[in-house]
Amino acid sequence: MDLETFTPGSGRLEPRASFRSDAPALDLNGTWRFRLSPTANVPEDFAVPDYDDAGWNDLPVPSHWVLHGHGAPAYTNVSYPIPIDPPRVPDENPTGDYRRAFDLPEGWTGGRLRFEGAEPFARVWLNGHELGFSTGSRLPVEYDAGPYLRPGRNVLAVRVHQWSAATYLEDQDMWWLPGIFRDVTLTRSTADVFVRASYEDGRGTLSFDGPGTLAIPELGISALEPGTEVTAEVEPWTAETPRLYDAVVTCPEETLRLRVGFRTISIVEGVLLANGRPLLFKGVNRHEFHPVHGRAVPYETMREDVLLMKRHNVNAVRASHYPPHPDFLDLCDELGLWVIDECDLETHGFGQVSWRGNPTDDPRYADALLDRMRRMVERDKNHPSVIMWSLGNEAGEGVNLAVMADWTRERDPSRPLHYEGDRSCAHTDVYSRMYASHAEVEAIGRHEEEALEDPELDTRRRWMPFLQCEYAHAMGNGPGGLAEYQELFERYPRLAGGFIWEWIDHGLAHPTYEYAYGGDYGEPVHDGNFVIDGLVFPDRAPSPGLTDLKKVFEPVKFEFGDGIVRVVNGHGFTDLSHLRFVATVALEGSVVASHRLDVPAEGGECKLPDTTGGPHGERWLTVHAELAVDQPWAAAGHEVAWGQALLARSEPRTPEVPVTFTRDGARDGARFTATGGGCAFDAVTGRLVRLFGMEVDGPRLDLWRAPTDNDRYGGLETRWRALGLHRLTHRADEISLSDEQDELVVRTRVAAAATDLGIWATYRWTFDGGLRLALDIEPDGDWRDPIPRLGITMALPGSAVDRVTWFGLGPGEAYPDTGMSARIGRWSGTVEELQTPYVYPQENGHRADVRWAELGGLRISGEPIFGLTARRWSTAALTAARHRPDLVPEDQLYLHLDLAHQGIGTATCGPGTLPGYDLMARRATLRLRFDRA
Repeated sequence: MDLETFTPGSGRLEPRASFRSDAPALDLNGTWRFRLSPTANVPEDFAVPDYDDAGWNDLPVPSHWVLHGHGAPAYTNVSYPIPIDPPRVPDENPTGDYRRAFDLPEGWTGGRLRFEGAEPFARVWLNGHELGFSTGSRLPVEYDAGPYLRPGRNVLAVRVHQWSAATYLEDQDMWWLPGIFRDVTLTRSTADVFVRASYEDGRGTLSFDGPGTLAIPELGISALEPGTEVTAEVEPWTAETPRLYDAVVTCPEETLRLRVGFRTISIVEGVLLANGRPLLFKGVNRHEFHPVHGRAVPYETMREDVLLMKRHNVNAVRASHYPPHPDFLDLCDELGLWVIDECDLETHGFGQVSWRGNPTDDPRYADALLDRMRRMVERDKNHPSVIMWSLGNEAGEGVNLAVMADWTRERDPSRPLHYEGDRSCAHTDVYSRMYASHAEVEAIGRHEEEALEDPELDTRRRWMPFLQCEYAHAMGNGPGGLAEYQELFERYPRLAGGFIWEWIDHGLAHPTYEYAYGGDYGEPVHDGNFVIDGLVFPDRAPSPGLTDLKKVFEPVKFEFGDGIVRVVNGHGFTDLSHLRFVATVALEGSVVASHRLDVPAEGGECKLPDTTGGPHGERWLTVHAELAVDQPWAAAGHEVAWGQALLARSEPRTPEVPVTFTRDGARDGARFTATGGGCAFDAVTGRLVRLFGMEVDGPRLDLWRAPTDNDRYGGLETRWRALGLHRLTHRADEISLSDEQDELVVRTRVAAAATDLGIWATYRWTFDGGLRLALDIEPDGDWRDPIPRLGITMALPGSAVDRVTWFGLGPGEAYPDTGMSARIGRWSGTVEELQTPYVYPQENGHRADVRWAELGGLRISGEPIFGLTARRWSTAALTAARHRPDLVPEDQLYLHLDLAHQGIGTATCGPGTLPGYDLMARRATLRLRFDRA
C-alpha cells in the first residue's frame, strides 16, 4: 500500500519558487464536498466525475476536518499517537475524501494543480485520472493537469490519510490536524528563477538563474540575462532596514514579479555576520496557529503576528518546525525579520525507544528527507529574510542529515546550515542548543564548553557561532531569567542570541473550556497543557512574558549619572535618527514635567533638565525613546525603549501618638478594639476581624501560591506539597497587650501536619489613626527547600473593592526574575483587570515594589514597600482550577500582601530559577500601615 511506502510521492513536478506571476490562475479554495471514513480501506470510486456526493458534507478548504466536527484534534509533544513501527500504520486510519467541481474558463489550455499544504498524505485525481500522491505536509506540490483538463466542468478529487509512513517524520510538538489546510490553485505558471543578491561596502551584486530576462528599474538594471553578474550601488536589506527592490522577470509565457533584498550572511572567526556586522538574534519560535482555524492561518493574522513581533523588539523568527506559509515570508521580507527556515522534519518520539528505527538514520527514508529539504529550499530561495536553512528539529543523528546538508550546500552556499539534534555539528555551520543554562551559555561564549571526543570536530565546533534555537520556555507565568540570558548574548561576540519557545499558546477555541489543550478531546495519549507555552495568548493578546521580552530586547539602553543620561545605541545596522527622546518627571507617580532631549544619532551623553526643587515626595525620571515618524510596523510615538532613575525618595512619615487597645466582651466573643478606630481583633485567635468598621478575615501568614507551570514541571510543587505548605495550620501561643496597652502582640506558630518544620510569626499591632502592623517572621527547624512566598493573606467583603490604585511597579505583574517591563508609576485597574488570564490558571497578578495602594475605602502603605495581589477567588480555588471558566468570583476579595516571592525560572523546559531568586525561609519583618482612603 502506498501509505507505507518510503517514497515521498509520485507524479509530481519539480519543485520551484513561490512568487507572483501574471499567468492565469484559478483559485480552488472554497467549499468542497467531504466524507470522513474511519479506515483507509474505502473504495476509490468517488474520484470519477459523475460520482454522487449528495450525501456528503460541506467542508471549507483550507481547513482541518477535525476543527469542523469530523473527528477530534489530539495533542502530543513527543509521543507518537500511533505505535512506533515504521513504515507501518494502524488500520484505524481516519481518511478524508474531498471533491471540488470547477468550470474551466473558455480558451484555457494546460496548467498545474498546486497544493500549498495537505496534511499528511494526499492522493489526487482530476476527472477520474490519478495524478499522483505526495507527503510532506507543509510544503507545496504541483501536478501536471493539462492532459486531463476539459472544457467546462472539471472534478478534482483528493484523498487524505491521517497516518502514513510520512507520519514518522512529523512529530513536531503540536496538534495533529489532518486536512487540506493551505491554498489549492490551478495555474498556468511554469517558470522558476533563483535570484542571488549579495551586499558588500555599499554595493550589491546580482545574478539569477532561470528563463527570460530580469529588470530592476530603480537600479537601472534591464534585460539582465541568466548567469550574468551585475553590480550597483544599493541600500542593504536587514531586519532593521528591510530595503526591497521590485524586480521583474520577463519569461516567454509569463512575467514574474518579486522583491529583491541585497544582503550577505557570513561567519568570520566564530562570529555570525550580516553585511559584515555581527548579527544578534532577538528571536521567537513560531508554529502556525489560530485558535479557530488551526494551521490554516488567515493572512491578516500572519500580518498581525509580524507587526506584534516588531512592536515588541523581536527581530528574528525560527520557523518551527516546518516551512511557514509563503505569505508569512513575504511579510518578513517587507517588514523586517531574520528567518531560520526549517525543514518539515522531526522524529522526536523515537527518543522514547532509544532512537531505534529512527528515520534520520534509515537509508530507506533518505529520498523522503532530501525531498523535503529540496522543496523548502526551492520554494523559499528568493526571500532575503531567510538567512539560514535548518535541516529539521529533534530528529536525532543519522546518515540522512549528510544527504540533506550536502545537497543544500551545493544548491545554495550563501546561507549557513542549522541543526540542533547532533551535538557534533558535523553537518552544520553553527552550533545550536536548546535550553542550555546560563552557566553553560557563558562557557560557550568563552569557547570553554565541554569538549567532543573527536578533536577535529571539537576544534571545528569551538569556532562556530553559537545560538539557542530554543530557550526560556514561555509556558504559563514566565519565563524567568530573560535579562540574564540577554546580558550574556550581548557580552560575548560568539553568541548569536536565540529564539524564545514560543510565540503563541496553542489553545483551541472550546465551548466549555474557552480554550482546550491536550486531553480535552479524550485523547488516550496526550501531553496536557504543554502546548500552552506562548508569549501571546490564543487570541494573540500579549502575555507579561512578551512585554518583558520587549524590555529585554530593547535596542536602546540608558545609563544615568549626575545630571546626565548616556544613551547607548544597541541597533546592529542603524543609528538613532528615527527616534525622538522625551524625559518625564513624576511625583508620587503623577507626571509633573516633560522635556525633549537632543540625542545625537550615534548616541552619547545628554544633559538632563534641572529637576531640583519642587514639592517633597518620591520623584522619578523616565526617558522614553519613541518613533519620530510613522514606520510600516508602528505609528509615530510608539515607545521602543525606556529607562528610569530615582531622583528623590519619599520622606518617612512622622509617627503619631498611638492610642490604646481595650478588651471587650465575654471570653467566647471577646475582642480587642483600638479606641475610636473601628478596628477589632478576636481575643482567642488574635486575628483582625474588623478594619475601620469593615468585617475582614485575617491577615495571617501564608507561604503558598497556586503553582505555576514552572513550579509544577520543575518539581517545586511536589516538594512544597511534601512540606504541607498548601495546608498550613495556625496556633496562637500568646495574645497580649503592652504595659501601656498601646501595642497588641500576637505570637503564632505556623506549621503543617506530619512535619516538625514551622514558622514563628509575631504580629505587633499599633494604632495612631491608622493601623500599623510589624510582622516578625522566624523559621523554626531546618528549612532546606525554597518556599513559594512569604507574606500575609486576608479577605475583605467582595463589594468593598472595585478598583485598585497603587504606586509602585506596573502596570503588569512582576516576580523576582520577571517584570522587567514594569516601571515605577501610579497605576489603576479593576480587580478583574489585575488578573493575568493564563489558559491554565496559576499564580498571577502580583504587583511588586508597591509603596501604597488604595482599594475602595482602604489605603495600605508599605514601610517601605510590599507586594500586592487582589483576587475574587481564593488561592485554593486558583490551585484547583484547570481552565479559565473554573474560576468563579466569590463574595470576598482575597488580598495578598507579600514580603517576597520565589522566582519563576523556566523549568517547564530548561533551567529552574537562578539561585539568586530562590526564596529561602529566613528571619524577616513585613511592615504595613492601613488607613482610611
